[in-house]
Amino acid sequence: MSASRLGFTVEATASGSQARAGRMQTLHSEVLTPLFMPVGTQATVKAQRPENLEDSGSQILLANTYHLLLRPGPEVFRKFGGYHGFTTWQRSVLTDSGGFQIFSLNEARDMSEEGAAFRSHLDGRKFLLSPELSIETQIAIGSDIMMVLDQCIPSTADEATARAALGITHRWAQRSLDARGASAQSLFGIVQGALFPELRRQSAGHLSEMPFDGFAIGGLAVGEEKSEREDICELTASLMPKDKPRYLMGVGTPIDILEAVHRGVDMFDCIIPTQVAQHGTVFSSRGIIRISRGVHRFSDAPLDPACSCPTCTRFPRAYLHHLYKAKEPLSWQLLGQHNIYFYHQLMREMRSSILEGRFGDFYREQRERLPAFDVDNPSGPKPRVRVAHDVMGAYRVHHQAGGFASIQHVDSGEIMHSHSPPMEEAQRLYIEQSRLQERLLSSDTSELIIWDVGLGAAANAMAAIACYEQLAEQEPTLPSMRLVSFENDLDSLRLALRNNRDFPYLRHAGPAGILRDGHWQSKTCQGLSWSLIEGDFLSALDNMAPFAPHLIFFDMFSSRSSAEQWSLEAFAKIYSYCTVRPCELFTYSCSTAIRASMLAAGFFVAQGTGTGAKTETTIAMTPARVSGAPAYHALLDSSWLEKWQRSSAKFPEGVAEDERAAFAAKILEHPQFRRES
Repeated sequence: MSASRLGFTVEATASGSQARAGRMQTLHSEVLTPLFMPVGTQATVKAQRPENLEDSGSQILLANTYHLLLRPGPEVFRKFGGYHGFTTWQRSVLTDSGGFQIFSLNEARDMSEEGAAFRSHLDGRKFLLSPELSIETQIAIGSDIMMVLDQCIPSTADEATARAALGITHRWAQRSLDARGASAQSLFGIVQGALFPELRRQSAGHLSEMPFDGFAIGGLAVGEEKSEREDICELTASLMPKDKPRYLMGVGTPIDILEAVHRGVDMFDCIIPTQVAQHGTVFSSRGIIRISRGVHRFSDAPLDPACSCPTCTRFPRAYLHHLYKAKEPLSWQLLGQHNIYFYHQLMREMRSSILEGRFGDFYREQRERLPAFDVDNPSGPKPRVRVAHDVMGAYRVHHQAGGFASIQHVDSGEIMHSHSPPMEEAQRLYIEQSRLQERLLSSDTSELIIWDVGLGAAANAMAAIACYEQLAEQEPTLPSMRLVSFENDLDSLRLALRNNRDFPYLRHAGPAGILRDGHWQSKTCQGLSWSLIEGDFLSALDNMAPFAPHLIFFDMFSSRSSAEQWSLEAFAKIYSYCTVRPCELFTYSCSTAIRASMLAAGFFVAQGTGTGAKTETTIAMTPARVSGAPAYHALLDSSWLEKWQRSSAKFPEGVAEDERAAFAAKILEHPQFRRES
């Protein structure tokens, strides 16, 4: 067994656990384990200044070879003497080889024994990312720890696929070692094998015979269940040399890290601390906190009373809530700073508990505390925070028991199309109810305008496009259809498009075009166009007067997550743009308060068809639509009005006490109910 260039030593192992406290020396700094490495993919940790990272206790930053190869390029690093001279960061750096990015490219690259051939998404240049080029680039970057190039596959791959990938990984590992040559930089091998214990044993045994300075557990957090990850992690760590550091790649949340330390892992990296901070989520001694919640609006409490980071010692929750609601970049910076500090403090506490012989108690206490949700304000749904290959930004792919996939909002736990396949629900709720086919065939207007509010993963938009394209094959004289989608976070569509095997309706030119250009014009149906309005929907309405809609597909996240979009003020503003022509709005919600808001805004409101677990949905119509068209929809009647009067949720959030009488009068005197009498 060769000695590690890192001089790694295990100082203590916890009783009744595989948790260990270690120490090693890189080319730039001494490093204490267990440790967490913030991810600085593009030679920067998102929204964080280097001095913030130093003050928080960051020992190693992770940079990505694939991205730095494309920009700024190895030649820039050579000019500046590597990463440290280029960025002024003086502590240690680990570079990922680019294997995971090859995996993420999916069909946009060609795999061979030589490497992965692909084109740069920046300028179209051709690259062959081979083990030799990966190591050459990492040497130019000057990282303290380099990673071999490996072939990453989904953890749920079949055994034949996993075995074939393992062979390539082992051959590339030897080529990576050969390419390192005389460089003083450390190099880690990566154990693969998906979820097959025997393949993990083969991989660990094969790589352990090679002179690596440490070993990584690869191929996890890319699709498997939490229990599967923990079992394979424990097995793989037990097979690795005891005198070399062990690194679990791409994991994870604080509770994930605690479980992996317990199983013998020393090093971790993940984008989660800054990723969830961008969306208002923080980890704390008081549990997982969503700063977007209204409960924090007047709170003068610190984010975490047990935390001494600059965010917690200076700013109250109310200010952080305001920054997030105002979409100020400072919100991301301050929340991210706290999350990184929290991660490092957790690692320091784990290390101390191991050295002091009390890790067992610490582990049991933290297992209960870390997954908790805002123990000071426990109402509302518990967030589901996890990381996997099928995660992007605030979203992840959720595989349903019915054999289809949906997109889930990580922080709130809300799932788009949670009970029916996306296109099936879109067809039933929006296309069939709006009688889109009939409208197009019998329209007396030259252009039909649809507002798609809440683009999400584009199921509703693609259902409308499919309807038009199918009709156009038979009826070439259709009126034009202008589809306008509104969305403030395109990661849900990007994620679904990246996983289009699970979302086959996205295998179409439209989604890629709308993401690339913000507009798509069909080449086969000249009358079909699709535009994207990115940003806050209500603000965007100020420029939409020339494009008043005939139909609105209102599919925003629920009022728990997007309260402003479901408010009385929101529906009043929408109504003001709908009175130009007869208009109908369709939505999945059947909330009493939301229906009351629509009525108070001026809409007539009808009961819509059921979908999923909902027995009914909602349709809102302008008066012109009600008076000028056949009664396709059953308007809410006096029985609903009686239900509303008895309801404890009769007034929407935001209607003040002194405004409730006037609001109630609007409902009771609404022409919809006078028509019935």
